[in-house]
Amino acid sequence: MPAPATTATTDDAPAWYVPLARAIPALALALVITFNADHSAALGLVTLGLFGIVAGAILTAFAFRSAKGVARTITLAQGLVTIAAGIASLAAPGGGLPYFVFVLTAFAAITGFLELYLGLRSRGRSRASRDWVFAGALTAVLALVVLLLPPDFSQQFTGPDGVTRELTASVIVVGALGAYWAILGVYLVIAGLSLKWQAAPVAANGA
Repeated sequence: MPAPATTATTDDAPAWYVPLARAIPALALALVITFNADHSAALGLVTLGLFGIVAGAILTAFAFRSAKGVARTITLAQGLVTIAAGIASLAAPGGGLPYFVFVLTAFAAITGFLELYLGLRSRGRSRASRDWVFAGALTAVLALVVLLLPPDFSQQFTGPDGVTRELTASVIVVGALGAYWAILGVYLVIAGLSLKWQAAPVAANGA
């Protein structure tokens, strides 16, 4: 009978619209950073704050509404940490680069580990395991990049227009955050559509 296999593959995978909902703030804020010449810590804190509130609320809602077992516990913790990072960012938008790096690193390290652990734990039992592994690993890499960057990094360079500019730690960190959101957002769109397309065969087998 195909029913047992169907139950195993749909163990704790989210509904297809959950990854798509997570992708919306990530892609929107990636565009904000890409087309904004100001890559200051203040911009980073404001965008991280908005992302934290929206994405955290989505994760928390999923945890309460449809997640089960360990997936519910881990997703809820991930959502609450994300919201906390958002609140901390919006509470002190003028906190400067050290504060921005602290909040961003803490957020990325904790939530990245949680999502990576959930994905590894769910391998072979959930259709979403690879998505969780990728998103978790990507977030953890962001934490490492930000943590290893010297806070006083500064390098002058001359652009194609002949104007001398300065590449600072703030520019790199905010740029890395924008790149992270762009990659994560695109992947989550693909993940959501994949879950949607897989739903029809699963339902047919269950029938």
